[in-house]
Amino acid sequence: MKKNTRYIVTLTLIAALGGLLFGYDTAVISGAEQSLQVYFMESLGLGTFAHGLTVSSALIGCIIGGLISGFLSNRIGRKNSLLVAAVLFFVSALLSAYPEFLFFTKDNQTMGLFIMFNFYRIIGGIGVGLASGLGPLYISETSPANIRGKLVTLNNLAIIFGMSFVYFVNWRIAAGQELSWIHDIGWRYMFASEAIPALLFFGLLFLVPETPRYLISKNKDQEALTILEKVNNSKEKANAIYQEIKQTVDVKNVRVFSYGKLVVIVGILLAAFQQFVGINVILYYAPRIFAEMGASSDGSMFQTVIIGIVNFIFVLIAMLLVDRVGRRLLMIVGSIGMAVGMFGVAALAYLDQMGIGALIFILIFVAFYNLSFGPLMWVLASELFPNKVRGQIMAITVVANWGSNLLISSTFPSLLEFGAGFAYTFYGVMCVLALLFVLKLVPETKGKTLEEIEKYWEDKQAKSQQNKAV
Repeated sequence: MKKNTRYIVTLTLIAALGGLLFGYDTAVISGAEQSLQVYFMESLGLGTFAHGLTVSSALIGCIIGGLISGFLSNRIGRKNSLLVAAVLFFVSALLSAYPEFLFFTKDNQTMGLFIMFNFYRIIGGIGVGLASGLGPLYISETSPANIRGKLVTLNNLAIIFGMSFVYFVNWRIAAGQELSWIHDIGWRYMFASEAIPALLFFGLLFLVPETPRYLISKNKDQEALTILEKVNNSKEKANAIYQEIKQTVDVKNVRVFSYGKLVVIVGILLAAFQQFVGINVILYYAPRIFAEMGASSDGSMFQTVIIGIVNFIFVLIAMLLVDRVGRRLLMIVGSIGMAVGMFGVAALAYLDQMGIGALIFILIFVAFYNLSFGPLMWVLASELFPNKVRGQIMAITVVANWGSNLLISSTFPSLLEFGAGFAYTFYGVMCVLALLFVLKLVPETKGKTLEEIEKYWEDKQAKSQQNKAV
């Protein structure tokens, strides 16, 4: 049994490295964005829109990765798709660090170099888009049912750890260095540092098998049975699961609106509000925000480390509470806490008092976000949708999530032109709207089977049709 558990945990941890790289790649920009402004925007005379687009260009790749993840995983397999993601992470890390490679000269900034830098960031974003969907998918398809939930949530924890770790890496690179060195060389080290975990992820993936569900879909039944036996530590269980998979693997998908439009709308809004509340503005632009509060360059980097620690602690708390108090209550409490944090920062910005008080309100926002919308959006997305259309609505949800992330992140510099108070007030209003959305449209799924949740949407659809008939 110990050997069996060790094997399952090994598979999970290796797959979760994709989550770590997901977090690492999306947050590494926080340490480099001010340097990129100096290196590209100021030297080329570009404005805030170009700067916002550069900070969030990887998100374009995330949308592409999310769109192709289903097709790629079904065509070449879950494992091979993760290998593709690892290669994209590695290539993007090195070329983002030295975008002049082959075609350009260092310190001779041109529009061509600017475009290529963003192209290399998009390559990494495609890796993030693939890993964001395929990491949890691989874990769920190789885990025993009785511990599947816990193992899948480790991927969320790995994302937060990746973000926290890169904050620490960025801080150590910048610590004690002149600002001119950071703007010239330091930002390159930040991007290049991602190549190490990407290479590790690529190598370790060769030690794990393909998932049983994919193998069965390709008529490799004996290989699938061998893995199922190893994972479940029982031939009887393995055979039962094999038969279950065999019966469902060829089931054709029904129309996405078979359960009405409401369930699709809930999925889209759930994903959108996770970003509209402004979390990635904090994650991507944190050093700039702290610098404007008066912190030194390495001091502002250190404060992002504090954010990473708060992220990690409150995701752990959410994991402990989610099956005790329920998803909905945590989402309600989290929305209220996020609103307090954002309106607090906005008030201090209007008063021009962006000091330690603003840091405290930012940490309040981050804490309540990671108690609610941060991890629970993905928990709800994995169980809220009816079985027959889960894959279709999940794909729509992932694209909506990354699209919203791109919109919010790229418009932050433009919003700041109206004033920091205005920008943070806008995100505070989004927190209030997120609260109203949860209260009005999000059902509680704690303790309910997937079939019971499916029945909920069936009843909703039937009631809606009755009302239309009347």
